[in-house]
Formats: sequence, structure tokens, C-alpha cells
Amino acid sequence: MTRHAPSAGAAAAIDATALTRRFGELTAVDALTFRVQAGEMYGLVGPDGAGKTTTLRMLAGVLRPTSGDARVDGVSIARDPEAVKHHIAYMSQRFGLYTDLTVRENIEFYADLYEVPRAERAARRDRLYHFSNLGPFEHRLAGQLSGGMKQKLGLCCALIHQPRILLLDEPTFGVDPISRRDLWLILEEMVSQGVTVLVSTAYMDEAERCDHVTLLDHGRIVAHDAPAALQATLAGQVTAIRTPEARRAMDVLRALPVVRRATLFGDTIHAITRAGDGATRAALRDALAAAGIPIIALHEIEASLEDVFIERVTARDASEVHTS
Repeated sequence: MTRHAPSAGAAAAIDATALTRRFGELTAVDALTFRVQAGEMYGLVGPDGAGKTTTLRMLAGVLRPTSGDARVDGVSIARDPEAVKHHIAYMSQRFGLYTDLTVRENIEFYADLYEVPRAERAARRDRLYHFSNLGPFEHRLAGQLSGGMKQKLGLCCALIHQPRILLLDEPTFGVDPISRRDLWLILEEMVSQGVTVLVSTAYMDEAERCDHVTLLDHGRIVAHDAPAALQATLAGQVTAIRTPEARRAMDVLRALPVVRRATLFGDTIHAITRAGDGATRAALRDALAAAGIPIIALHEIEASLEDVFIERVTARDASEVHTS
């Protein structure tokens, strides 16, 4: 599906300014300022504890900010959080499906909750069934669905009243790869129809599907821009190296002057080198061979969003240590 990112001049669906939330002495969200344009897919990206859920709860009008504000579809979450709820659909990590109701009964329940006109329900339900593929299971109890199907049902319930803005808190957490793909196809379909989607995720490969992202760490913004623009900022060349002795290889690579940073991603090392040329690759191979470490594969790759995230967080932490 072709999806065009909105122009920079498009209206803001969400406009956050110095948005902050404290719990006692803990600052969970620290002065976030970002802007989500109408009709785009925007990602809040970071590990557990980054502040993603707290941010979404504030934007949904569920949790008041300690300071700062955000306007959601023009409504201030600080001054009128209840009014925000009429403009959005919010799907939390524990979305309230009723396991003893069928797929159709859950959708009907949310249609009642959102006061969807009865004359429009059949058409809306059929459309939701079409892109979620839940139609054949409409009489199955929600409690008997797989994890991925429950998430699809949660999306259908959230979308039954055709909201302009959709807030999703890690919708693919714990979901199998096929269902993850299907959920993203549904989201892309929603965006193609003009819905603004703000989604939180810890998966960097998912974040790369967004028009723009804000990278969060411990409640603070690490960076925000289009994923491709962020990836282009990484200095140096990334070389992917696979070896059965990854941990030992990491120590060898980190000691080389040509290597700025080496990080393990699953069974593959990403070595960020100061240059990308044959001599650099040869230096990596020679150093590993001299240490008796076998190489399964070694080749240059494009920087991932995860490479950028690690680079930014490491540089920030080093700067804070240096200035403290």
C-alpha cells in the first residue's frame, strides 16, 4: 500500500509543549515537546521505562500532566481532559475486552458506549471485519482468541466510532510476527483514510514504518525526525558481523582504532567504523582471525534506527558524565 506522509504545513493533530509528569521524586516524562501532524503515523519509541505509556495516558486525558500541556485536536489536556476523550480512541496495553462476549458482542458493546447510530453499525462492522479478517470468527468468544486476534479485536472496538486520532500503547507487544504484520497493515489502512495514529513501540523495526518518530529514554527526548533522516545522521559505516564467538569478538573489535562502537544485535555484531572501505573491512577480518575467531559473515549495512538510538543515548550519557 502506498502511503504519502503529510506535508510540513498540515494541521497539528497533537501539539505537546514541555509535557511533564512526576510521581513523587520520579520524573516519568520530562518536558516533552513534539508535534504530530494530522493524517500521519507517528511513533513514540523507546525501551521499557522510557515514558511512552505515561505520555499516552496524558494525551488520552486519563492522567493529568504535572506541568506543560498538549492540545489534542485543539483541546487542552491540562484544562479539559474529559473533552479530549470525545476526539480520540485510546487502546492501552490492557484494552478492556470482555472474554465472555463474542467478537461481535464486544464490537456492539463499544458501539453502544460510543453511541454509534444503529443505522450505521452494520456497514462499519463489515468494514472492520474486512481489514481485520475477523468476520469468520464473529461468534467466537473473545477469551478463545489468540493474542494477535485479541489485538485486532481491540483495534476494531477502538475504531467503531471512527475517531480522528488513534492512540495505541504497544499494540504488538507479545504478538506473533504474522499478527504484528497484519496489525501494521490495519494501521496503515487507517492512516491512508486520514486517521492520525500515534503509536508507542519498543521495536525499532516497527518504528521505521512511521512518518516521524520521537525517541525516548528515561522520560526525555533523545531525538525526533523522520526515521530515514535520523538514520542518515549516524557518522561512519555500519558493518554487520556474524560469528559463533560474538562476545569475544566484541572485545577484539572494541580495541581497534578503526571501530567507534560495537553492539550486539541478537547473533549479529554491528561495528560502527570511522570509514567504510576495503582496508577497514580487512582490518576487522585480520583482527578477528588473529584472535582465532571464525567469521560466518561480514558485510556493510545501512544504519538502523536502533543503531542511531544507541549512539545518541551513549553520547548523551557520556556528555552528562563529563559535565557533572
